[in-house]
Amino acid sequence: MNRTRIVRWLRVLLPLAALAMLSTLFLFSRGGDSESQIPYADVDAEAMARDPRLVAPEYAGVTDDGARLILRATEAAPGPGGGQAQDLRLDWQRPDGLRADLTAPRAGLADGAIRLDGGVRMTTSSGWVLDARSVEAETDRSRIAAGNGVKAEGPFGTLSAQRMELAPGKGEDALILNFSGDVRLIYQP
Repeated sequence: MNRTRIVRWLRVLLPLAALAMLSTLFLFSRGGDSESQIPYADVDAEAMARDPRLVAPEYAGVTDDGARLILRATEAAPGPGGGQAQDLRLDWQRPDGLRADLTAPRAGLADGAIRLDGGVRMTTSSGWVLDARSVEAETDRSRIAAGNGVKAEGPFGTLSAQRMELAPGKGEDALILNFSGDVRLIYQP
């Protein structure tokens, strides 16, 4: 009998002891930091929501005459009349094998053309290296043009001009690299 009595008391006392231990655990625990943040979240979520943008976007297309365009940037944001991109690279290749690689710090896409700004470098597979303030590449046909001054190094020397255009000639499939406006050539045989 004595044993039955002890078991009955233990059935009441043990759950009460467990409840007392749990309540002291919560009462004496450290207070939580109400301002805690995720340690690896170093972005401003409000700024990202206010200024939407894409990271590492890529655009690819083919013009009506078969030139392939691949446009890559580190960051792009929508804007009025198109958008803006940062640290841009444009790979342009014609079906006949002519390639042009263009790099620029910023660019915009509007009205069927990609406008590269901020100091553009263009390197062609035919041996030309051109530097210009801005260059415009059309997305519907094979045409790359620059105004506002161009400096170029070619297979036969260096030259400077006001304008440059890489486009098909009249009635021809081959492209013509045309410099115009105060052209100065230093021929190096």
